[in-house]
Amino acid sequence: MDAAEKRVHTFVRVKPTADFAQDMIKFGPDNKSIDIYIKKDARKGAVNNRQTDWSFRLDGVLHNTSQELAYETVAKKLVSEALIGYNGTIMCYGQTGAGKTYTMTGATAEYKHRGIIPRAIQQVFKATAHSVDPFVTVRISYLEIYNETLFDLLSATRSNGTDDMQLAVVDCPQGVYVKGLSIHSVRHEEDALNLLFEGETNRVITEHTLNKNSSRSHCIFTIYIESRFRVFSDIKCVNSKINLIDLAGSERLSKTGSEGQVLKEATYINKSLSFLEQIIITLADPKRDHIPFRQSKLTHVLKDLLGGNCNTVLVANICGEAVHVEETLSSLRFATRMKWITTEPVINETYDREGTVKALEKEIILLKQELAMHDSLVNRSLVTYDPLTDTQIAEIKSQIHKYLKGDIDEIDIVNVRQVQELFKQFKLIVSQQEHEVEARLRSKYALIDKNDLAAVAAVQKEGVVDVDGHVVREEDGQAFETRTAPFSSRHGGKKKSRKSNEQPKKEGTGSSLSGRDLDGVLPSKSQIVISTKDLDVKEGARNQDTANIDAELSKPAPVEDSQRPSSPPSKPVAFEQFKEECGSEINRIFKENKSILLARKRRSSTVAQRINFIKREIESVRKTLEAQKQERWQQGEYVDETGQIIIDEEEFLLIMKLKDLKEEYRSGYAELQDLKAEIQYCQHLVDQCRNKLISEFEIWYSESFLIPKDVQEALKPGGNIRPGMIPINRVMCLEEDEQERFERMQETTLPACPASVSFYKAKMKTDQKHTYTRTMSSLEQMRKKPGLVTAAGKNKPLSFLHVM
Repeated sequence: MDAAEKRVHTFVRVKPTADFAQDMIKFGPDNKSIDIYIKKDARKGAVNNRQTDWSFRLDGVLHNTSQELAYETVAKKLVSEALIGYNGTIMCYGQTGAGKTYTMTGATAEYKHRGIIPRAIQQVFKATAHSVDPFVTVRISYLEIYNETLFDLLSATRSNGTDDMQLAVVDCPQGVYVKGLSIHSVRHEEDALNLLFEGETNRVITEHTLNKNSSRSHCIFTIYIESRFRVFSDIKCVNSKINLIDLAGSERLSKTGSEGQVLKEATYINKSLSFLEQIIITLADPKRDHIPFRQSKLTHVLKDLLGGNCNTVLVANICGEAVHVEETLSSLRFATRMKWITTEPVINETYDREGTVKALEKEIILLKQELAMHDSLVNRSLVTYDPLTDTQIAEIKSQIHKYLKGDIDEIDIVNVRQVQELFKQFKLIVSQQEHEVEARLRSKYALIDKNDLAAVAAVQKEGVVDVDGHVVREEDGQAFETRTAPFSSRHGGKKKSRKSNEQPKKEGTGSSLSGRDLDGVLPSKSQIVISTKDLDVKEGARNQDTANIDAELSKPAPVEDSQRPSSPPSKPVAFEQFKEECGSEINRIFKENKSILLARKRRSSTVAQRINFIKREIESVRKTLEAQKQERWQQGEYVDETGQIIIDEEEFLLIMKLKDLKEEYRSGYAELQDLKAEIQYCQHLVDQCRNKLISEFEIWYSESFLIPKDVQEALKPGGNIRPGMIPINRVMCLEEDEQERFERMQETTLPACPASVSFYKAKMKTDQKHTYTRTMSSLEQMRKKPGLVTAAGKNKPLSFLHVM
């Protein structure tokens, strides 16, 4: 790498806003500089030496850019270099609400809005999909630093609420690592995205004035890549890792108005970011010897990720509003300091040279002894094992051609090198024959790739290809299929022999290949061979079939079919009939669950109204108490001999009333929370009943009105088909399950973006898992809480009707 590459690269991404301060923030024409200008405050007088303009030079400014362009600019090159062995780090820094998490993770609901982490995962697996040598292994970890405590976002015990494992940052000769952090091996892009979405749901997020979804912790998502060369599996192994860091945003408490737990979190965040800035200043100063990495957990974890043996990229996220110009200046100063940090990335290769050399030397000695013993037993003292000369290679070629023509019956083999050269020459001859046969076929036939679904569908529609993908032709009254077959292997030991009666049969075209050999050198199985004449023949046959079908349809219908209704009833009418007959039980369960749900909602509304009334009463009592305190203060306060203030009976009663109201408010609020959990579970049961009712109706409607008469017989009592379970080979329209519905969405909604399938599958699985977890958790809480008041009565368990 050149000198320009041996430093941290810094980029600025501006959050889109309608109130962009155009008079205060200016971008350079090359999109690599940004100027800030602040007007002087006239209220501070004429003598005001405060700086009013700043200019920052960076590697790029991303303003009004898409997620794709941001990734191409910031991360694509770094990920590509990580695949060949360089470590890489991408870090998002900035104030709260500036778009750091959106840049790093993106929006999980939309594929095009995904961030750097999902796109990096996709790039890694695309690059390794067809990799055979080296063999690549990918692993994932996800670390969270919350209030100076380390948490594993992918820990199985954490998801169960029993995470007692204490993580610790440990220094070792190989670098810094987190002891106890789980690292998960993944084989597909979908598996890695599942882990990402799982970790995202475990992050600590809260709401304050500047951000509705503010990350309250620093997170480090790491992709470990290990490339092992199979040929040299004991010699060379290349390891690298990509660290994707989403820092929590710095906050000004005067703007966020944080208090309580949020204030405590903001204090830890600002403290760790201050220590990080000190580390950056120290790293940028070549005269400093000691770097205080141990000041915080964040800086200690980032010890090997900031400069050193690592390609490092910083994305400074800023807001474009005038009200945030001070925070913008702070972020740009941090980015400028990062730019001066030098890096020394090298490819991380590991070798076991000493052990390999000893093993090879031992093997060479054993092989020499074995060869000497073998040669002495067969009286071959003149055999050499040196590399073949050009003369010997030419002699082998000559013997192979004679053997194929039938002039000789066997080829003499003296050593292993001759066997290797023999197979090499046979491979070249077979390859030449394949090319010749394919060229002849292309001159007479149209070759279609089986992976081209559109082309295959077209030829199937024409009737040229059957459902198995085999091409069907009719010639001389006999049908045959063209297919591929592998070469038959020749068995033999030391000598290659050939019987005299296995001479090649001559074809009419003068080819030296037999019918079996022709099969072996046909195009690969991913191609279909179609005669160019067949298309015209099939087109004419299809037109004739169309005319015959029209003629059949014009004939009067048979008398036996006239008894069936001309058209099925409308679905609303049929649905009412279904609810009274076959679906009466499901409909009853649905109504009862819905009545329970409505009762819980009414109870929740009543409790909420009572809570609001109590809240107003509390405010009224507080105002009255404040008025009495003010009056007592004006008239003078009385104290007893111990110094305690003496209050009158009315004020005492108000204080007791306020205490009782607060206790009643807490009790009502707890009851309201329990009712919300019950309502969520009831709503799940009602939705389940509704879906079951609709799906059963669709099956019943298809069986009753849309199924042909011959299938109706099989549905009668005693038939081999029970209701709702019609085999696919008899009825074409069946109710889709969730997986089938998702596959249909892939075919219709995702044709322009086939790469998004893994993303949406991972999102679907994560959502299903957490919906189930939340529902079961709510149910478990309802079971554990004693004395729960329900609509069915006090201290009585809930009685919900389940649909199996």
